[in-house]
Amino acid sequence: MDIAGIIWPLFFPLLAAFVAALNIGIRKYTGTAALENFLMWQLAIGFGLSLLYGGFGHLAFPDRVAESIGWATGSPFQSEVGMWDAAMGIVGLFCLKFRGEFWTAMVIGAGLFSFGAGLGHVWELVVKGNTAANNAGAVMYIDLIYPVFLAALLVIYRKRSAGTGNRTP
Repeated sequence: MDIAGIIWPLFFPLLAAFVAALNIGIRKYTGTAALENFLMWQLAIGFGLSLLYGGFGHLAFPDRVAESIGWATGSPFQSEVGMWDAAMGIVGLFCLKFRGEFWTAMVIGAGLFSFGAGLGHVWELVVKGNTAANNAGAVMYIDLIYPVFLAALLVIYRKRSAGTGNRTP
């Protein structure tokens, strides 16, 4: 696998971290406010934009995406996956505006789908020997690890902000 195949799945989470760091630095957020800001950008860009990007790929270039995952081309389910990704991507962007249980729903909904997709990649690798770049590469690890990371951040944020009313403007 080339370096782009390793780096590309990390692009949106890294972009989110960069935007959050800029925002935190400019606004001088500390503590819980900084954590909230970091989580917000991870949900909006790390999950949101990455899901929109994935949805666009499944909808606009279904055969190319299928080949990159090691799947048969021409399957109509690509449009279903694309619509799910696009819809959850939009929900992720709404995390810039909405907080509270909305974030929880995003982490659970998109996280379960992503983690389930990661397990599917593992199944394809182990059982079927599918070593395609977008099945057994960095995408598989992002699908498995990133939702757990976001869930952990959400739990930590909730514990720190419980009862303090601490929220960024």
